[in-house]
Amino acid sequence: MAIVNSRRRISLTAAAAFSIVAGLTACGFRLVGSDPLPGILARPYLSLKDPYTDFSREFEHQLKSSGATLQVLRANATATIEVTKDLVEQRTLSVSALNIPTEYELTYTVTFAVQGAGKELLAPQTLSLSKDYSFEENVLLAKEHEADILRQQMARDLVSIAMRRLTSLK
Repeated sequence: MAIVNSRRRISLTAAAAFSIVAGLTACGFRLVGSDPLPGILARPYLSLKDPYTDFSREFEHQLKSSGATLQVLRANATATIEVTKDLVEQRTLSVSALNIPTEYELTYTVTFAVQGAGKELLAPQTLSLSKDYSFEENVLLAKEHEADILRQQMARDLVSIAMRRLTSLK
């Protein structure tokens, strides 16, 4: 008897979950960042200043996740996405009485543009994010790791902004 009740509970839960998902998709609900890319970006050529930066790797990943087939040759592409600036800068915000830095600011700046079919589809866009973090000399490794995590998060945020701008192209 317990097995029957357990199976009934599982099937009722599955039916409820299916109903919720069906209802959300029927009303046009989509997860943030899941907008489809326009047709012109189906086969883009991605020109990167440095393909190994956090932004470059995440941008390439998000383009592929959105259904784009990245082209190796510019001639085979439907559009060219050119990243002309991909820069992380660190600036000292404050120092101690002994002139040791106690707070830094990380700024991540990228500039990209989109060309397609002999015309400019998206004028150069410069995006920039800044975050600050405290610094303590006695926990140097932890603070360096914190800076790496902040840089990676800013890169993901910048890619999200760039992807929203790309999905708005017509």
